[in-house]
Amino acid sequence: MAKVIFHDHQGNSREVEAKNGMSVMEAAIANMIPGIDADCGGACACATCHVYVADSWIDKLKPKDDMEDSMLDFADEVQDNSRLCCQILLSDELDGIEVTTPENQ
Repeated sequence: MAKVIFHDHQGNSREVEAKNGMSVMEAAIANMIPGIDADCGGACACATCHVYVADSWIDKLKPKDDMEDSMLDFADEVQDNSRLCCQILLSDELDGIEVTTPENQ
């Protein structure tokens, strides 16, 4: 199990637990986290699961592939720490990962 801490743009936080191997997006959907719509169901074919990953966690993630990078072009307010959370798979190494949903998602 891995813990994910979701923050919204207003500073509210919610901590959830999910099984290793699940994506951060799946954990969000299972726990009804606002701001994560996941319209494509995790196929990396939209940008409705766009999040900002806390700086302390960025280096622990595998790098963005070309598909994720191109899908982020459809997201608003993209930053250096922007990721699609359907592409972040939970593991022991990511236990406690913190992500923030953008204001206009």
